[in-house]
Amino acid sequence: MAIVSSSSFIAILAATANNISPINAFLLPSSALSRTQARVLSQPVPGACLFRRDDDISIRMVDNKVSEIEVVTQPTDEFLEKKGVFSWSKWSCPPSKFPWTYDSTESCYLLQGQVTVTPTDGRKPATFGKGDFITFPSGMSCTWDVSERVEKHYMFY
Repeated sequence: MAIVSSSSFIAILAATANNISPINAFLLPSSALSRTQARVLSQPVPGACLFRRDDDISIRMVDNKVSEIEVVTQPTDEFLEKKGVFSWSKWSCPPSKFPWTYDSTESCYLLQGQVTVTPTDGRKPATFGKGDFITFPSGMSCTWDVSERVEKHYMFY
């Protein structure tokens, strides 16, 4: 059994034979540690941990099972406002190619540009551009190939 906590939620994950059953993987409010108040996962998720991100629950792979770059193509204004994207810091970069390592998870929203990010560990590369919302997993090393000048809002967490 693994317990992963944040200020808002605690995930209790009980694994059998490297699988997590939907019956024994729970997401609980930190203030309520009772099984009856848990939200049960709808499907088995091998090696997963749950994290709260705003009102969304993301499933991240752990124990050497890593998550991919997540791209939300052209999200709605409501999605962006809910995340507070337009209050985040800004960063820009001219066309270039450079290595990068994520010490923590980053989410960003591209205001302009075109980029291909290629992880160095065998994960799938991702190409994205103006109007896309991207999340990069913590611990990932990659190469950024900026084909058109990039400007983005970003947040590390």
